Amino acid sequence: MKLIRKHLVSIGFALLVAATAAPVFAPLPAAASEIKYVVNDVPITSYDIQRRAAFIKLQRGKGSASEQMIEQTLRMSEVRRLGIKVTDQQVDDAYARFASNNKMPLQRLDGILEQAGVTKQHFKDFIRAQMSWNQALSQRARGGGGRMTEQEVVRKMLQQGGAKPSATEYMLQQVIFVIPQKDKGSAGKRKQEAEAMRSRFNGCDSTRQFAKGLIDVTVRDLGRKLAPELPPEWADSIKKTNTGSATPVRQTERGLEFIGICSAREVSDDRVAQLVLNGDDKSGDQKVDELSKTYTEELRKKARIVER
Repeated sequence: MKLIRKHLVSIGFALLVAATAAPVFAPLPAAASEIKYVVNDVPITSYDIQRRAAFIKLQRGKGSASEQMIEQTLRMSEVRRLGIKVTDQQVDDAYARFASNNKMPLQRLDGILEQAGVTKQHFKDFIRAQMSWNQALSQRARGGGGRMTEQEVVRKMLQQGGAKPSATEYMLQQVIFVIPQKDKGSAGKRKQEAEAMRSRFNGCDSTRQFAKGLIDVTVRDLGRKLAPELPPEWADSIKKTNTGSATPVRQTERGLEFIGICSAREVSDDRVAQLVLNGDDKSGDQKVDELSKTYTEELRKKARIVER
């Protein structure tokens, strides 16, 4: 669900600002951990609450660390009930993407979290909870009318004069210069290679020919993507790039990447109308907040919460 993804991006950005701008705090002193709450048979320890308190401080945020951990535990209980699974690899990729997207080496992010008393594991648990809850909200929204139905789309189109909205449909190709974890020192050389190949890009037909002879270079055909479906981290650069050219090279968790624009055309059909009109709902962020709050309150009313 597009609006929920946008909501999560804003959470990540808030943390980025804090992590890059805030002073590094001294680590919290080690202490014996004891169970403070039991939520649906899942314990929340003093250690968990200390980590969350440090996280809130690092974000320069407000709120109760205990309440945040209770809410997170409630939501993860619901996630398990729904059978939603976020893999360790997905969490690791999101963690690495957070660092690379903001030009922060992983070691730097690790260090900030450790020195602030948050720990890398606590932040990864937070990421897992956010990704999982995102999926739970998407399921609830689909079941509860979170997106417009085809009939609602038609009605909105009629209100706007009856014309179907159009969107750009892209044919895309992704080129990845892999940088192995054990060979991060080669990033400079790999960037030169990636920039050289990007400068020669003049269409998708010759990409694989250019890639021959280069080590650890992957070329992937991404197929057709409508503008509302573009990955948020690539959307702006793709829209600014002409057909037959490639986006600027950027570093990701996999290495160095760019995306070639094979073709682009304006299309208008029922699917485009549904995507565009759903995405035009300006109150989306507010609706997501309300949905999350209502859903969490429902879970709390049914939960077994014991304070020790």
